[in-house]
Amino acid sequence: MKKILKLTLLLALVSQACQSPREKKTLNSQLDSIFNAKPDFSGVVLIADKGKTVYHKAFGYTNFETKSPMDTISIFELASVSKTFTALMIASLQEQGKLMYDDPMEKYIPGLPYPAITIRHLLNHTSGLPDYQKIMDEHWDKNKPAGNADIIEYLKLYHPAKLFEPGEQYTYSNTGYVLLGSIVEKVSGRDFIELCRERIFKPLNMTSTDIRTIGEKAALKNLALGHIYVPEKQRYVRADSFPSSNYVFWLGNRKGPGRISSTTTDLLKWDRALYTEGLVKKETLVEAFTPPKLKNDSLSNYGLGWELRTHPLLGKIVWHSGDNPGYKTALVRYIDADKTVIVLSNTGPEKFFDRLAAVDRLLGIYK
Repeated sequence: MKKILKLTLLLALVSQACQSPREKKTLNSQLDSIFNAKPDFSGVVLIADKGKTVYHKAFGYTNFETKSPMDTISIFELASVSKTFTALMIASLQEQGKLMYDDPMEKYIPGLPYPAITIRHLLNHTSGLPDYQKIMDEHWDKNKPAGNADIIEYLKLYHPAKLFEPGEQYTYSNTGYVLLGSIVEKVSGRDFIELCRERIFKPLNMTSTDIRTIGEKAALKNLALGHIYVPEKQRYVRADSFPSSNYVFWLGNRKGPGRISSTTTDLLKWDRALYTEGLVKKETLVEAFTPPKLKNDSLSNYGLGWELRTHPLLGKIVWHSGDNPGYKTALVRYIDADKTVIVLSNTGPEKFFDRLAAVDRLLGIYK
C-alpha cells in the first residue's frame, strides 16, 4: 500500500506534456515553487515524453555545508534503482543459455541453508530469504567493508531462519540481489562491475554512470552528497558523518542490490534502451514486466527487477525506487504512454514524497 501511494504521487508528473504552452509555463512555474519551498528540497527532476525532455530542473545543493549549487548533471547514488540493472544482467545470461530463471540457486551458490530457491525467486522477491543486513549489522566488523563473499559466508555461519517457503509470498529482499550479483560473476567468469560497464554503461554512452568505490565517488566534482536532516541541529548534515550507522561504508563492496551512481540524463538513456532490443529481446522484457503468480494463485506486483502497476489512463507502468542514507530516488516508466519520470534527491526519504504529494495536487488541476 505504501509503494502504491508513493507511485500515485509520481503519476501526475507526466501530465504536463499534454498541456498547452501557456498551461505548461504556468505549471512549470508552480512546480518550481513547490521544489523551492521550505524546508529545502535538494535534487534533480526530469520528465520526458516519448524520449523528449519536457522538464529538467535542479534544486538545492550538492553540499549543504559549502552551498555548492545542484546541477542537472549532478551524480546521485541510485540505491535500489540499481536492481533494474542487475536483473538485466541475469536476463542477458538467460538469453545466452548460460543459466535459466528456474535453475536452483544452489547450482551456482552451494552451501547456503535455504533449499528450493530458484533464480526467478531471487529476481521477483519471493525467495523467503532473511535480511543479510541484519546479520552483518550484528556481527560484522564495521571498520572494514564487506562484499558478497563475506555476506554469503555470514549467511552460512549464522543461518538466520527463512521467512517463508519460496514462492509463497512477496517480501522485498536485498539478500536476493546480492546472490544474483554473485551468480552473474559465477556464470560469466567476470567481475560484476566490469561486466556492467561492458554490457550496459559503455554501449549506452552512460558516461556518468558507474559502480564506484567510496574513494572514486569522493573524487567526483559533480557528486551530490547525501544528507540527513538533524532536528537537533535544524539543518542537513552529510550522511557520511555517521559512518558506524551508514551501511554504505561497511557494506561498501557488495554488488547487485545497489551502489550504482548516475545522473537523470543517463537514466533517460537507460529508459530509452529498454524500448529497443539493443540489450535483450523484446520477449525477455515482456516477461520481466509480467506479474508473477504466487503459490496461492494471486499475482505479485513485482516482476523480474521491476515494480509493476497499471494506470487507468496511461496504461502499464514499470518502475523502481531507491533509498540509501541521504538519498531517495525513483525511475518511473509509463511504457504504454512512453513517458518517463526520474527524481533523484540527496536529502533523504522523509520529505521526498511530501513534495510529490504537492505536485500530485497541482497537476490534478491541469488534467
